[in-house]
Amino acid sequence: MSDKLYDTVEELGQLQNLLKKEKALVVYFSHEQCNVCKVLKPKVAQMLKKHFPKVKMVYADTMKSPEIAGQNRIFAVPTIVGFIEGKEYFRKSRSIGINELAQIIERPYQMLFEEN
Repeated sequence: MSDKLYDTVEELGQLQNLLKKEKALVVYFSHEQCNVCKVLKPKVAQMLKKHFPKVKMVYADTMKSPEIAGQNRIFAVPTIVGFIEGKEYFRKSRSIGINELAQIIERPYQMLFEEN
């Protein structure tokens, strides 16, 4: 795993490939004009790295990649969508708490990666 906290997806095909490949994926939808998004994004990335290191996070700019936003029904930023084995598991928009997000991810993370 790299030191990079997240990658950027710019094409719908990239995201579709990740959804097939990754057991757990968090997609952070926002754009450069959103100041709240800029503050929240590194906090989400750090939380995932610290508590859920096997969850991959990617960033999708809704202005630069409108087809990704459209296919995922993104109408507000920031929106964070979590996928488990390619299926949408949760969706949070606008007012998002880091602790709330961690609680949502904790159970499926334990089931996927910690229970054998």
